[in-house]
Amino acid sequence: MCGRTGLRGSMPTVHPQPVTCSTVPSPPAENLPAINQLLEVMSTLRSSEGCPWDREQDLNTLKRFLIEETYEVIDAIEDGDRDRLCEELGDLLLQIVFQSQICAEEGAFTFSDVAKAIVEKLVRRHPHVFGSVQVEDSDEVLQNWDDIKRTEKGEDAPRSALEGLSPHLPALQRAFEMQKRAARQGFDWDRTKDVLDKLDEEVRELREAQAAANREQTLSEFGDVLFSMVNLARFMNVDPEEALRGSGRKFAGRFQAVERRLETQGRMMKECTLAELDEIWDAVKKEEAGAERD
Repeated sequence: MCGRTGLRGSMPTVHPQPVTCSTVPSPPAENLPAINQLLEVMSTLRSSEGCPWDREQDLNTLKRFLIEETYEVIDAIEDGDRDRLCEELGDLLLQIVFQSQICAEEGAFTFSDVAKAIVEKLVRRHPHVFGSVQVEDSDEVLQNWDDIKRTEKGEDAPRSALEGLSPHLPALQRAFEMQKRAARQGFDWDRTKDVLDKLDEEVRELREAQAAANREQTLSEFGDVLFSMVNLARFMNVDPEEALRGSGRKFAGRFQAVERRLETQGRMMKECTLAELDEIWDAVKKEEAGAERD
């Protein structure tokens, strides 16, 4: 597998020509720190004596693996499986080392440069820990972080508080981060009730757009409803991505339970009325509630 433990099921099947070389690369010395062993292994895999698949990769071909490994880390966290989390974090680290190795070969930077840069950034953005700045709570820490981030590049004019948000973030997460940044600048509601009132307003406008059969306006108003829901989640200290993922898992579990019940009855879901399906769905929910009480 050429060291691609993080690409289970994702690595393409390759049939390279036999690699012949005068010397067989040796594994890294066991007395090296683990991170140095990893760096040495990756360097070997990318070398002429290494793996053809690893040598063929570039920054763009690795993007999807970086995303996949990140989501697998999240899955391991939510499963509560620490052994799996350890493995998945290693797979994610491998992607960072892989990207760094490619950039080192280009003469751009090394893994050491990556580590050094983040150390310097953490020290610089935590003056309340590594300096004399006093803070009262985590909100003030975040405010200082934003202020330092906007000024650390030496720009004459302040940057927008929203600048730097990746356009590649999932829309739900991007909306959440956008609203948090705006709130830290004082652009925010005072009470949860105000947010709920705004949500009611957006739902009303969505109904009006749908009644008017205005496709473009309906799309816009639907987005406004979702955006308001994300804002409500922030006020209620709820992570909207986590909440939606949880609802998705709950729906999948109940839907599959309905399928299993119908299978034991020798029936197909498409053959049932909505009322029949609702009755089975409610029974599954009651069983879940009883199991939770037990």
